[in-house]
Amino acid sequence: MATATERIGPNARATTAARPTAARRLATRWLGAGVVYAILIVALLLAIGPFVAIALAGFKSGGELASNPFGLPVQWSVANFTSAWTQAHFSQYFRSSIVVAAPVVLGSTALSVLSGYAFGRMHFPGNRALFFVMLLGIMIPGEAVIIPLYHNLRQMRLLDTYWAIILPQIAFSVSFGTFWMRGFFSQAPQDLVDAATVDGANSWQTLWDVLLPLARPAILSMAVLFFVWSWNDFLLPLVVVSREELRTLPLGLAFFQGRYASDLPLMAAGATLVALPTIVVYVLLQRHFIRGIASGAVK
Repeated sequence: MATATERIGPNARATTAARPTAARRLATRWLGAGVVYAILIVALLLAIGPFVAIALAGFKSGGELASNPFGLPVQWSVANFTSAWTQAHFSQYFRSSIVVAAPVVLGSTALSVLSGYAFGRMHFPGNRALFFVMLLGIMIPGEAVIIPLYHNLRQMRLLDTYWAIILPQIAFSVSFGTFWMRGFFSQAPQDLVDAATVDGANSWQTLWDVLLPLARPAILSMAVLFFVWSWNDFLLPLVVVSREELRTLPLGLAFFQGRYASDLPLMAAGATLVALPTIVVYVLLQRHFIRGIASGAVK
């Protein structure tokens, strides 16, 4: 009479022996995922920890900040934010930043799309040499041209105006935007362009009706970068603007810190007001930003 092991058969024994191996493989996979998530959580805490600490400090008083620098406020108060917004003229600095950032983002995005389309899809004499000239705006740091730029703006009588901040920022941004959009348009499906040409579409119609819907994530990602760069720019407004009503938020924060260096909660509230708009813009456009980097930048 056959034993129980013999009745099981070779296939069943192989299946039984494979079960511990599969379980071990699954446990290893879960362990690896747990380690990855743990590293990501630590990196996240290190990234947002300083901002959260500064934001919480804005809700505290000076004594509470000294006794409990990293904990939650005992009593939440927006007095520091109100003082920074009114007494420290942050409302005026905020308006100046909006006046500067809005035309910079719109103008740089429009010019970058047009120039990127020209360099990516069109062939004309000297396009490579001209594209290299455009890339000089990325290769040369702004600090190297700030003094000649100051003298040029003074000769044009643009100092102490918003145009002295807007025009150079557009020029610097278009160099990167051309490089960004050229990479996307040069890798656009040729079949779509050929189909639009067969249907009688000209270059402008091909760009507007065919390529722009595909380039939306890349364009939004580029616009987010332009907004962050324009909003956080400090050196250019410092050099070309001396009137207080024209100061942007980063410049106003620097003078604010010099005036209220001993009031740490008030400075924390001011720093939070400066950083909050860029964080809000990124959170709202996060999906498009990541998609644009994965599509336009890699291509």
